[in-house]
Amino acid sequence: MSVLEQNSRRKMLLGQDGNALVLLLAINAIAFTIITFFKILHFLDGGNITGFVSNIVPYFAISAETPTFVARPWTILTYMFSEYRLWSLITSMLWLWCYGYLFQDLVGNKKLIPVYLYGGLAGGLCFLLAVNVIPALKAAAPTIQPLAGAGPAIMAVAIATTTFAPRYKIFPLINGGIPLWILTLIFVLINFATVGFSNPGYAIAEVAAGVMGYVFVWQLRQGHDWSEWMVNLVSWTDNLFNPAKKYQKKPEKPTLYYNAQQRPFVKTPHVTQQRIDELLDKINQKGYNHLTDEEKDFLKKASREEL
Repeated sequence: MSVLEQNSRRKMLLGQDGNALVLLLAINAIAFTIITFFKILHFLDGGNITGFVSNIVPYFAISAETPTFVARPWTILTYMFSEYRLWSLITSMLWLWCYGYLFQDLVGNKKLIPVYLYGGLAGGLCFLLAVNVIPALKAAAPTIQPLAGAGPAIMAVAIATTTFAPRYKIFPLINGGIPLWILTLIFVLINFATVGFSNPGYAIAEVAAGVMGYVFVWQLRQGHDWSEWMVNLVSWTDNLFNPAKKYQKKPEKPTLYYNAQQRPFVKTPHVTQQRIDELLDKINQKGYNHLTDEEKDFLKKASREEL
């Protein structure tokens, strides 16, 4: 492992305050609950799943039709938390838990959400670019399902984790462990087998997100931490809404006073005739002024002891 990989790591517990992985899982679960609520209302109003995907989902997900996206630009952020299918949510969260836990253990807790967001943004932008540039996708834009779900963001986390430590062993009881890159290869194959061929735009988004995860770790190894500005922004916002925290005083160390009437202990060498002779020879050769303060004190002590 490199020096970066050998840094001491503090394992984050799932219930620990400030755990980025738990926060991402919670946001995805809450968003799914909200979308499901709108789905139930839509069904109660006589709608069906096709109408729900066409009329309701584009308020949360990225529409392949440019005018719809321009009218709802916030979807570039909300889409990565907008899973509306239960089975897709379960599988996505399992993969996020798997790679998110390893990423926190290897790289650090504060970098997980930035990688997730960077991957999601890269995937969303490339999805929009593809459906507006590639002729086949542009012609089929009205029929392409909106880009929704955490898939691209999780792909970024998976590739970033694997790039950082490809030989990291998981399942150590199975023949000494399986390298992480094999698990990632299985993850990528499953993703492209299930959604890649049926939705090329989604596949392009995941490829872009994976590249972003790789670039993030590559830049980190070059000394460029792309997550730093996000962490600073969160800290600034936290201080802004918690002014008391900003002005908390650090506990002062108690000042100790001593009623001392003499100089602190100074180590003095033991007076010996050999040491005196060495100093006298030095005076004969270089002069008294070339003696150090310690040597002068030594000679004064010797004179007092009449050596």
